[in-house]
Amino acid sequence: MVSKSSSAASTAAAAAIMEQDVKADIGVKDDARKKLVETLNMRLCDEYVLYTKTRKYHWNVIGPRFHQLHEFFKEQYEALDEMVDEIAERARQLGGKSLGTLDEFVRYSSINEEPGRNPDAQTMISNLLKDHETIIKTLRKNADEAEELEDMATNDFFLEAVEKHEKMAWMLRAHLEGRDRI
Repeated sequence: MVSKSSSAASTAAAAAIMEQDVKADIGVKDDARKKLVETLNMRLCDEYVLYTKTRKYHWNVIGPRFHQLHEFFKEQYEALDEMVDEIAERARQLGGKSLGTLDEFVRYSSINEEPGRNPDAQTMISNLLKDHETIIKTLRKNADEAEELEDMATNDFFLEAVEKHEKMAWMLRAHLEGRDRI
């Protein structure tokens, strides 16, 4: 696992994610499962930070489109909440553990939280779009990695996540296109 600030804690977290109650014998090699659980935990961190950022924007959006964007951000964070749960459960299905603290989520995420900032509505939308596009590109690489590790179920899982993020990105992009006509 790669963290924003490497430490002994990150080594402990990496070891802890493969603690097993019962060994998983599911046709995926142990080293492949370990790598995929680490990857899933990195995506879990990204999803949770994006979920939190979207929820923050839901709470703090202002302007003439307040109600529309307030509801729109709610739809998006609810979808992200489901994805968070699905990713954590996929890591468990592979015999690993899921990270689950705010410290871990922030430390391992590639998404910036931007604490203390409440941008205008258009910037909120642009920021979320950028974050979704970052996650989409990463998920595509993760899907390829899962295929190389011969875990087609996790490959499919990552590709389904790509589709969900592409839909959310499209909806965000639609809010930015033609904005001069609003």
